[in-house]
Amino acid sequence: MSILKDEFPVAAMDFVAAGEASGKIKRMLKKLGVNINVVRRVSIACYEAEINLVIHSRGGKILLEVDEDKLTLITRDVGPGIPDIPLAMREGYSTASDDVRMMGFGAGMGLSNMARNSDRFHIESQVGVGTEITMGFDL
Repeated sequence: MSILKDEFPVAAMDFVAAGEASGKIKRMLKKLGVNINVVRRVSIACYEAEINLVIHSRGGKILLEVDEDKLTLITRDVGPGIPDIPLAMREGYSTASDDVRMMGFGAGMGLSNMARNSDRFHIESQVGVGTEITMGFDL
């Protein structure tokens, strides 16, 4: 049974609001009394996911579900999809535009940081449709 379920919309190319969803999730988890080390890992993974939604999609959402012993973050987007997931998972690989890189984003660390900080990581993508990433964290 879920302790908490929530959904956070993320708009494409909205760098002003980028980070708001992950900040809200961090505050919610702290209020729930989640272990600070788990909160830190969730916050990192969630921020990376949110920035990827902003940079690479045409918009999407982050879904949060907290149970007694686990936390799940799911991101879903409408976007170009990822044609080569193993390549996209390589640190330093990025398809971000030069404009995005000049703002300090698009270093190619997002997916690998998500995988490194989560206890379970799964990505599905369909070119021309979008991407769904599921990250699990043990509580």
